[in-house]
Amino acid sequence: MWEIRQAASPGTLDLYIYGDVMEDGYDWWRDEIIRSETSANTFREELSAHPDVKQINIYVNSYGGSVFEGTAIYNQLKRHPAHKTVYVDGFACSIASVIAMAGDEVVMPRNTLMMIHNMWMCAMGNAGELRKAADDLDTINAAGRQAYLAKSGDRLDEEALTAMMDEETWLTAEQCIQYGLADRYAEQEADMSGAAAVLQKANLTLEQRIGIQKSLAAQLRQLTQGDTGGPATPPSQGAKTNPIFTLFERR
Repeated sequence: MWEIRQAASPGTLDLYIYGDVMEDGYDWWRDEIIRSETSANTFREELSAHPDVKQINIYVNSYGGSVFEGTAIYNQLKRHPAHKTVYVDGFACSIASVIAMAGDEVVMPRNTLMMIHNMWMCAMGNAGELRKAADDLDTINAAGRQAYLAKSGDRLDEEALTAMMDEETWLTAEQCIQYGLADRYAEQEADMSGAAAVLQKANLTLEQRIGIQKSLAAQLRQLTQGDTGGPATPPSQGAKTNPIFTLFERR
């Protein structure tokens, strides 16, 4: 589900990002553009239909999508003069976590998670073209890190962030607050009954899904046992995932 709707409160807009962030397509047989419901173009049109909104509530449960579309949506939200509150309702993975960084306030139930990693793309060509593609990707990744750094302030430096993205790191709500990627806990836990399905659709192997689920279960048990008084535990970097988004095409 991807939905923008006028909230019950006057001047308030609710935005639900509950699925893929996908670019517009093109039908070569019919010579026409296929508009994606989750593209930056669609988002811009919907947002412009509510020019006087003062508060935008953004609800996120997404494992990612196109970095081009997500980056454009992030910048559209950052430019908007309304106050923006992001609620992570389950997962904010990959480019969906970048969109979440547009919030003036990011709220996470204790049992929700973010996943951050490096961007990737498909490349083909000769040796020189492939080397250039790698250099280009380094530049794009460096630019993409700025959204996290702008939100975290002085709680997270670029060297540490780079290492976390290199390891494709899953972060609990506690860790997100520690690093400045979230601001506070929600009053109630999120419904994570669909977590297994999200992990499966994220194109992970069975072994990877089992490893991640075990890691998440251990972290959630720690949270539910009330062990939240001490410092946040370091991010779990043992479970490697396949990239969930691409620059030029999704899987």
